[in-house]
Amino acid sequence: MTTSAAPSGTPAPDEEPHTDVCVVGGGPAGLALALMLLRSGMRVTLLEKSARFDRAFRGEILQPGGQRILDDLGVLAAARTAGACELNGFQLVDRDRVLLDIDYRRLPAPYRHLLALPQRHLLDALLERCRALPGFRYLGGHRIGALVEEDGQITGAVAHGPGNRRTVRARVVVGADGRFSKTRALAGIGAGRVEAFGHDVLWFKVHAPGRQTGYVRIHRTEGNPVLVHDSHPDQLQIGWTLPHRSWPELAARGIDEVRRELTTALPQFADLIEDSVRDLSDLSLLDVYAGKADAWTRDGLVLIGDSAHTHSPLGAQGINLALQDAAVLHPVLVAALRDGHVHRARFAPYLDARMPAVDVVMRMQQMQAKGMFGTGGPVADRLRSGVARLIRHSPLGRKITHRVAYGHPVVEVRTDLFTTGSTARAERTDGPKG
Repeated sequence: MTTSAAPSGTPAPDEEPHTDVCVVGGGPAGLALALMLLRSGMRVTLLEKSARFDRAFRGEILQPGGQRILDDLGVLAAARTAGACELNGFQLVDRDRVLLDIDYRRLPAPYRHLLALPQRHLLDALLERCRALPGFRYLGGHRIGALVEEDGQITGAVAHGPGNRRTVRARVVVGADGRFSKTRALAGIGAGRVEAFGHDVLWFKVHAPGRQTGYVRIHRTEGNPVLVHDSHPDQLQIGWTLPHRSWPELAARGIDEVRRELTTALPQFADLIEDSVRDLSDLSLLDVYAGKADAWTRDGLVLIGDSAHTHSPLGAQGINLALQDAAVLHPVLVAALRDGHVHRARFAPYLDARMPAVDVVMRMQQMQAKGMFGTGGPVADRLRSGVARLIRHSPLGRKITHRVAYGHPVVEVRTDLFTTGSTARAERTDGPKG
């Protein structure tokens, strides 16, 4: 769906002033990219369908690579101050036995940990920095309703907000509106969904003062594996894996049966589950699938983050990849906008850098799913123990941990393109080379 071009001259009553980039979606990818562009002297209008960030978010684990990008933008410290939990790494646990231990404390300082950071804290910090810079316009509570297209090129977006309709004219539109991207659909681009995983994840949080573990743990049980990690404040976030599309049948049995299965799977947290899970509405189902959009660009349009590629929550890569997309796209957009050419060919460096990296993560997550969620038995456990020793003690294991933590190649923010604003960055004792 597209709108027709308005006559030149004075903007129509519902038309916003022209902007360089219209970002659709105020998640980590969209806000981080907006901040990078603003710091580089560009004008940015951001559309976000939610009016506030105090809703429930599930993705909150930041890898070291993502922490580094946020530090380069000067927002990590502020987000952490609002509340966060440091995690030492990943563990695969079978009953009381640790089968696999990926220890992030072996990484170079200062980012030698995972960070459980409530997403609202991250978004608030990013938005505050954007609002402090010239050229920024934020349209909270506005949904994209159409793309403006002229001679085959995207030149803006139509936003619908409370009691109004606004046309945002932009030289480039960036779709950063998530796995169910309306921008992508309006551009006629397929989601590229692939049923690569045999499970969905049922998420919930429990209050757990004094019971936090300091790790992201996957508990293998006689039933379905369960993911558990600390969450701020004094909580555990729990993800119960279920066979793909089996939740409606289980939910039909009622909350008592669901709670019984959960407490059987995690007897060490049975009391917390009994206290916190009172109704089916306390649970949130994530439909787990892989996706890679059929195209990530059109003339005047780019997709980033979950709009372009969707992943399993396994390995905590979603926010990391979104921030990396923003950091890679930033210099590409700055160059295209300064040259005055925003045809899709100018976005090729972004595709060339990010598509292979995303493919690697997708393959890695499929292998992780088989290794961590696959069937047990003596042979499988010996194999997992062998992998654990390799990761814990060998140079190859350290290399694998580094690539999971930072990606490959390592993505850095082009701070040399910044012309405004200040950066408060933690001192690094060693750069993440490799």
